[in-house]
Formats: sequence, C-alpha cells, structure tokens
Amino acid sequence: MKNTSLIVVLLFVSVSVFAQKRNEFTGPEHKNYKPWMHKAEKTLVFKNTSKKALKGSEIKNQKVWETSNKDLKLISFTKSNKTKLTGPAYKNYKPWKKD
Repeated sequence: MKNTSLIVVLLFVSVSVFAQKRNEFTGPEHKNYKPWMHKAEKTLVFKNTSKKALKGSEIKNQKVWETSNKDLKLISFTKSNKTKLTGPAYKNYKPWKKD
C-alpha cells in the first residue's frame, strides 16, 4: 500500500513539473532570452452577459457547469492608435478624444 501511494504521489509531482509551458532559464540563458522569437498562444476571453441577482451563499455555492454557454460573449481586443505614436504625441495622448 505504501508503494502504490508513493508512486501516485511521485506521478502527480512529475506531471506538475513537466506541465509548464517553457523551462525557467537561469544564468545567461535567462539573460539572453528573446520573447519575440517564441510565439505565445492567444487566449480567448469570454464575458458572461447575463446578470443574475445572486447574493451571499447562493453566489458562493453556484456551480460553474450549471451556467449556460449561451450567455457568454467573446471579447476581442484591438490595437489602439497610441501604439503608433512616439515622443510628445505619445505623452499627450488623450484616450477620451476620438481621432
């Protein structure tokens, strides 16, 4: 029984160690790491559009799998005009004014 429990624990530890996306470099490898050479995976962002009037223990005990996917809305992000600006134009950019 001890051997099987030890094997299960080692299995969980090894899975969690090898499940990381990239290795954490140390030393010169970390210093010279080029993030733009490695493509990052895009993450989809969803927003729940339905507002439920749950409060207290009802919201605490709400099951995620019981919510419907019909209420989810995909959010897309666009680049702003601020990324193209440099110098004083970047510093004095006013996001509330539309170009």
